[in-house]
Amino acid sequence: MKNLLRSRLVLGTAFLSLLGAVTYACADFLDTPSQGTIASQNLLNRAGVEGSLIATYRMLDCNSFTAAWGCAASNWSFGDITSDDAYKGSEASDQPQATQVELYAWGTDQAGQYLEGKWQTVYEGVVRANNTLRLLERVKTEKPQEIPAGDAASIEGEAKFLRAHYHFEAYRMWGSVPYYHEGDTDPATGKANLLPNIPRDSVAKLIVADLNAAAAVLPATPRNGEAGRATAWTARAYKGRVFAYQGQWDSALVTLRAVRASGVYALEQSYDRVWTGFSQFKNGKETIWAYEASSNDGEPNGQNGNWGETLNFPHSGSPFGCCGFHQPSQNLANAFAVDAVTGLPKAFSSPATFNNRDSTWVAAVTDTVDPRLDFTIGRDNVPYKDWGLHRANWIRAPGYGGRYSPKKNAQENASGSQSQVGWNAAQLNSVHYHLYRYADALLMLAEANYLATTGGSPAEALAIVNEIRTRAAQKAQGCGGGVNHAADSVLEARYPGCVGHKGEIAVPINDPTIQWATYKVGLYTLANWPDAATALRAIRLERRLELGMEGQRLFDLRRYGPTEAQTTMVTYLTKEMTRRTYKVAQAPYDTKHNLFPIPQIEIDLSKVGGTSVLTQNTGW
Repeated sequence: MKNLLRSRLVLGTAFLSLLGAVTYACADFLDTPSQGTIASQNLLNRAGVEGSLIATYRMLDCNSFTAAWGCAASNWSFGDITSDDAYKGSEASDQPQATQVELYAWGTDQAGQYLEGKWQTVYEGVVRANNTLRLLERVKTEKPQEIPAGDAASIEGEAKFLRAHYHFEAYRMWGSVPYYHEGDTDPATGKANLLPNIPRDSVAKLIVADLNAAAAVLPATPRNGEAGRATAWTARAYKGRVFAYQGQWDSALVTLRAVRASGVYALEQSYDRVWTGFSQFKNGKETIWAYEASSNDGEPNGQNGNWGETLNFPHSGSPFGCCGFHQPSQNLANAFAVDAVTGLPKAFSSPATFNNRDSTWVAAVTDTVDPRLDFTIGRDNVPYKDWGLHRANWIRAPGYGGRYSPKKNAQENASGSQSQVGWNAAQLNSVHYHLYRYADALLMLAEANYLATTGGSPAEALAIVNEIRTRAAQKAQGCGGGVNHAADSVLEARYPGCVGHKGEIAVPINDPTIQWATYKVGLYTLANWPDAATALRAIRLERRLELGMEGQRLFDLRRYGPTEAQTTMVTYLTKEMTRRTYKVAQAPYDTKHNLFPIPQIEIDLSKVGGTSVLTQNTGW
């Protein structure tokens, strides 16, 4: 199957300057005429419409025009470092803007830079989706034979799906936001009308309406066989996600059950194939929706790669050279500890004590852990994929950000996906970024079975969680090998059993070459879940283990209930202040933190006659 970005993104990038005077700095792009796009005769054809659509996909992640790192497709700066999963990392003096995001100082100008980057990115995506729809309609009217009806319908569906996705990102960040359609333009001036925030429930309903419209016209498989394009099933699965965020659990149950029953999606055979640079494992059946990062595709600066994750690699002592951000927390590492007898998480069986361990969790065969620990977190003396042993000198400032490194976003050395161009080539790759994957959908379905008013099945929820845990038990980090002879020598000196096993990145969890941990994954029974509260605790813990470091955690905590995020973060911070001294400055989680503040510059720029069209979220 062809890759959408690899085959078409260079074309899409060429259209960026033609797409209607779009802006990327702090300016009011919603008040910018888009007439340059629509009026250009060069775009009034199929290539113009397709290019406009590809440029809409391109806003899924950072590029050279977007500011700071709030634009990252992964939401690492909003979903992870604001939660109990991760620290900003690196060192205190680098990217203090992200530090202010981590410390909940969201009303500061520094944090505002990240928030503004996110706002610009999602609403630029909305602008491009609407530009595509207007251009498509004009081409259909003026050149009715230019685009076959089936392709025109699919283009419309893809654009509406993308519009829904970008608005969803705004919705889960800010709640009450404006919702822009292709008709929200003044025909006399060609400028987008400034729209006010609308209530959160209204935003969600409009997202669902766009997803329904998209599903009605999209094909069941990617158009032109190009992986990465939205399909009818992408839209349907995404709708189940929106229902979960709304708390519409009856609808979520029905929708996500239908997705599961369709057989369109499935879990990867083993966890190492979920986040990977190997081309043969990308866009597998677990992928519902991903940013199709692309490297070595002819773009001279690596801009089509994983730009939003550029900072998030081990630092100078590692093969990557920079920059040490997005470091996993001690709390997250502790969550992977399991009972040596049952194989169930200690965070489930001993929730009051699982987080007691304060020392750096280095390799030790006496530790019994979930194998997802070493696919998620880089830790000392454990092979880091196939780059060699993770070492203490890979950490930029261990006294500040701890001793762990992110791992899912890193490419395998043998995959060949590392970029050969760009100022940060060692940190650029074509690892695709899951914006939504099947395990995520399954775990929301498991929740729905306990939260829906009718039709829920505890047996179905149990089967789902055990299916995911069974997959987790298939493989663990293997010897992997080193990036060069010196790295191989260090690895083999510490673990002689790795001699002759170079290239074995993932092996069965009981493989005799594993000498850095004991891996175990037990299955739950209904006896472990005597009531709904206990079952939900297990399901939500499974989400954390399965989706750790994927930018989901804070958004999950918020949607679990009115006090879940506050309770979790107060408990977390009480302990963390004894581990990371800078955490003393972190503001305690309050109800106002259930939403991010709308960037003040956007409120200021929305003024009409001296009155702002946009209104700020409560408490900010």
